[in-house]
Amino acid sequence: MLDFDQNDKKEAPIGVFDSGVGGLTVMREIMRQIPNEKLIYFGDTARVPYGGKSKETVTRYSRQIVHFLQENHVKAIVVACNTASAYALETLEKEIQIPIIGVVKPGAKVAAETTKNGKIGVIGTEGTVLSNIYPTYIRDIKQQVQVLQKACPLFVPLVEEGLLEDPVTDEIAKRYLAELIDLDIDTLILGCTHYPLIRDTIGRIMGSQVNLVNPAYETARELKELLEREALLNSRHPELGSNQYQFFVSDGAEKFKNFANSIIKYGILSAKIVSAEDYEGTSKR
Repeated sequence: MLDFDQNDKKEAPIGVFDSGVGGLTVMREIMRQIPNEKLIYFGDTARVPYGGKSKETVTRYSRQIVHFLQENHVKAIVVACNTASAYALETLEKEIQIPIIGVVKPGAKVAAETTKNGKIGVIGTEGTVLSNIYPTYIRDIKQQVQVLQKACPLFVPLVEEGLLEDPVTDEIAKRYLAELIDLDIDTLILGCTHYPLIRDTIGRIMGSQVNLVNPAYETARELKELLEREALLNSRHPELGSNQYQFFVSDGAEKFKNFANSIIKYGILSAKIVSAEDYEGTSKR
């Protein structure tokens, strides 16, 4: 547990991590919805993408990053990566005693509650799709639904390369999404935190009759509720110069900074490089 008094706990930062830049969509929503919080973001840009890696590897990477965040005295952690949420969250919950949440449950909950025809689509990395975590969570909430999944592995590198509005992205999206259109889904979960960055393309191809669920937005809402329950919500806005938002990556700091500034309009001055392997081992309790 954190060795601080209650006020210190409230003013401690929240850790957010992802395999690369996709988690910035979650970071952006947290900034909007909980503006008083300090945030530390870690993007594992040296080892992106996580989607094709094994559960053991993703869990090991996630442990290292969580250990780094704990060294920075975070009060809570957001696993802003669907693959890491699917593969590593359950293990991490058992190993640490500060609150930790992923991005899967919030999106699954909203999709189950809002579908009209009971046909829900999920697009994500190969790892997220193979884990079947979205169908499991959705059917825990509403059993009589069809959950139709589609792996879209090229979306992450396209986003990482900044090809957000490009004919190549458009063409690949049409190929990936064609079968979901044919299956008449009315709800589509953007099951990777990179995907909201090409939401306009996905929405245009799917059509206005399909509701797009953005787990980044729903995760920020759930985080706020969790902080309120745990009496950890910071009621005071950090003072100017208090370094409210910090960014760390495992490689390519300048490229990350430029991309982040195109997504988050807060003027990201720097991103520091940290070797996640230096934080090998089980996370502190």
